[in-house]
Amino acid sequence: MKLYFAPGACSLAPHIVAHELGIPLTLEKVDTSTKKVADGSDFWAVNPKGYVPALRLDNGEILTEGTAIAQYLADTKPAAKLVPANGSFERYRLQEMLGYINSEIHKSYSPLFNPKSSPELRKDREEYLHKRYALIEKQLTGRPFLFGEQFTVADAYLFTVTNWANFVKLDLSEFPNLLAFQARVAGRPGVQAALVAEGLRQAAAKQ
Repeated sequence: MKLYFAPGACSLAPHIVAHELGIPLTLEKVDTSTKKVADGSDFWAVNPKGYVPALRLDNGEILTEGTAIAQYLADTKPAAKLVPANGSFERYRLQEMLGYINSEIHKSYSPLFNPKSSPELRKDREEYLHKRYALIEKQLTGRPFLFGEQFTVADAYLFTVTNWANFVKLDLSEFPNLLAFQARVAGRPGVQAALVAEGLRQAAAKQ
């Protein structure tokens, strides 16, 4: 399978999931400004939506949207329990959280990356994100991951988008559970491997 990605973008979440599951992926880097793949081809031809991630399956099908890709990958190895079983109420709880991260947190970062955003808009989005992170902070009380002891695709997604706070200078110091979560997830071997593969972190020196 082939993953079209941009370093550190939301495509990092399914990339992390693949490493957690031990699924080998061919990586195709996309320039999100020119919509060109590293080999010079047109990314619009891969994904008419124009954004990453996109996953080319071995049968040639293209799957888009990070939450769908992450669940697809996790469902190929159900024993790893990165997603609950399809049809279970726990699966709907996972999808509920994925929807919340997608609509309330992920999209709220967009104006903070846009240099044309006014100071008023930036302030509004920062305040909005703080309100939305308050629910996440409560969810993480007394547990290492969003749903307890088990790392899931929702954790990979939350880690990915919350990592953007470092780039847009969003102060999250009022959320100690969230910051502890970010550090905990960053230390996972699968996460480290994805970050290294995307050029976001150097590989640890061998002892």
